Amino acid sequence: MSTPFRQYQAFHAIIERGTVTAAAEHLGISQPAISNLLAQLERRTKLKLFERTRGRLVPTPEANVLFDELDTVVRGLDHVNQAVVDLQNQRAGQLQVATNHALAFGFMPQEIATFSRDRPNLTIAFQSQYSGKIQEWVAAGLFEIGICELPVRHEGLNARRIVYETLCAVPEGAEIAPSDPLTPALLDDYPFIIMGADHMVTRRTREAFHSHGATFRVRGHSDLFRNALNLVKQGLGAAMIDPFTLSNDDGQGYVVRRFSPTITLDIIIVTARDRPLSSIGQQFLDQIIPRMEQVAGQSRQDG
Repeated sequence: MSTPFRQYQAFHAIIERGTVTAAAEHLGISQPAISNLLAQLERRTKLKLFERTRGRLVPTPEANVLFDELDTVVRGLDHVNQAVVDLQNQRAGQLQVATNHALAFGFMPQEIATFSRDRPNLTIAFQSQYSGKIQEWVAAGLFEIGICELPVRHEGLNARRIVYETLCAVPEGAEIAPSDPLTPALLDDYPFIIMGADHMVTRRTREAFHSHGATFRVRGHSDLFRNALNLVKQGLGAAMIDPFTLSNDDGQGYVVRRFSPTITLDIIIVTARDRPLSSIGQQFLDQIIPRMEQVAGQSRQDG
């Protein structure tokens, strides 16, 4: 910090805090140092900035004008200094996360809230989108962390894969509801709500039906697991649902059963290969990876 600015900072602190003692305490320096800085400023500017009245410093009109000009600058520098301290303590910065919709409805907001609890100055960029777009955003540097589904569609991305077991949701009261596990034979020609013909869960479910000689009847399709589950609630058919959607639903109007053979969903955490993660981004990954792996373990136990 330049010497002239330190003089201005001392001057500002004296007026703002009211006494040399309080100004010295605020700046973390001695009272003689504050007095010396003020004397240097008066000599340099050739302005009388304070009257000494009964042992107190009373600002002159010139000092009040100078204070008004300095106030915004000094307060701005204080904010910068605090930001540096926060960054050093890993309490500031920006968290940039984009996720698929399944994680966005409950899991990820809860994790972000937990992460932010002792980081009051953290700013958050959080968006949900389809997997292909998420990978585009991370590759372009718009987000540091992306959580989406396989496959990896962009070069230059690091990808960590976590496998989840999906469960079969069927309308409450359906004739097949008591069966556990449900199988292609039990669901032969039963109406299904799917996640689109090319979605990995749809492909794997169809393959399971075909390998067991059962008819996979598609009654409807949706772009979100949550929408598919809502159709199940209305009695329109069964659907394979991911554990994140199930864990953040009211559980009304349907039952969840294991499905044999197991139908899995591959989630990936993507980051840019050619850009190092910020310390905030790495700390967030250190938090959520064990949590996501825990959900994966629970889904396999439930299944």
